[in-house]
Amino acid sequence: MGVLDGTVCLVTGAAQGIGRGIVIRMAAEGAKVAVNARVDDERLAGVVAEMGGYPAPADIADRAAVDRMVADVESKLGPIEVLVCNAARMTMKPFLEQDADEWWNQVDINLTGHMGVVAAVLPGMRRLGRGRIVLFSSLWGPIGWENASGYAASKSAIISLGRSLARELEPEHIYVTIVAPGIIDTPQLQVDADDAGVSLEEMHRIYAKNIPAGRIGTPDDVARTVVFLSTETARAFAGQTFHPNGGEIRGSM
Repeated sequence: MGVLDGTVCLVTGAAQGIGRGIVIRMAAEGAKVAVNARVDDERLAGVVAEMGGYPAPADIADRAAVDRMVADVESKLGPIEVLVCNAARMTMKPFLEQDADEWWNQVDINLTGHMGVVAAVLPGMRRLGRGRIVLFSSLWGPIGWENASGYAASKSAIISLGRSLARELEPEHIYVTIVAPGIIDTPQLQVDADDAGVSLEEMHRIYAKNIPAGRIGTPDDVARTVVFLSTETARAFAGQTFHPNGGEIRGSM
């Protein structure tokens, strides 16, 4: 038995990277995990097969698709007790070179999309009388990053959204926290490398130089944080932001 034994969890953006690490760790802790991805492809099927989860494909920028997904998960697994809002999109270009539609698409997924997922899941949590919501920001949210204005702005807004929801929902025993990872070894680093004009291996070395731990993080580093925040033990931390970043940033943000 694990710390999430029998808990129904929904993780968005879980076909690769951090999301994949989260669902694998949750499954190892006994959770029943619904695995969301934008499309129902071989990556999603592979994660589901690996950890015995339930496929929940939907584009979170499409509110109607989100409502259908949540209804399907609840009918198959039961009310969602833990929601992890991890799906994200990032494109890197100088501010004046980025098309407005491309800029806003990041906001539609990273911020507005997850507002829709939270809204779809909340009625079930209220019926249960409890819940956990973990929203994903990023190190780049509070500190900003060149050539990533849309991504950083949306991730900074997630922190404010999480703090506000925590105040509103805590009286109902629904606890909201925020995770803002540092540099993590995921496919997203290829976007960073392309923007910097270096190889992926060189990008890893550049980032690791600035991290006291001497290495970039792993998806499992973040997943262990999320599992903790998904338990009753973490209820005292509602509204707080957690920074698994190897010590790169050590202040409160």
